[in-house]
Amino acid sequence: MISTGVEVKINRLESIVEQIGEAVLLTTETIERLAERLETVSTQLEVQGQQVQQQGYQIVALCDAVQTLAESQHNSLQKLNELTQTLDRFMCLIQGAGD
Repeated sequence: MISTGVEVKINRLESIVEQIGEAVLLTTETIERLAERLETVSTQLEVQGQQVQQQGYQIVALCDAVQTLAESQHNSLQKLNELTQTLDRFMCLIQGAGD
């Protein structure tokens, strides 16, 4: 009778230890999967960070190109103004000579 009670308690303890073991294994597997996912996310963030940095460089290069274009446009406009003034003077000279 006493040994039967002890056996029942031992069986219960074995069952509890088995359940704890299964829970530990499942928890370990879950943590491993989470670690893999975190590593994947970390890699993706690193790649995206590099892409953002590259886009930043491209934006700076584009701004420089636009600034150079604007300066070139400004110089061309000045030359056109000078040419227009010269043509106006020629027209005045031609009209004055024709009178």
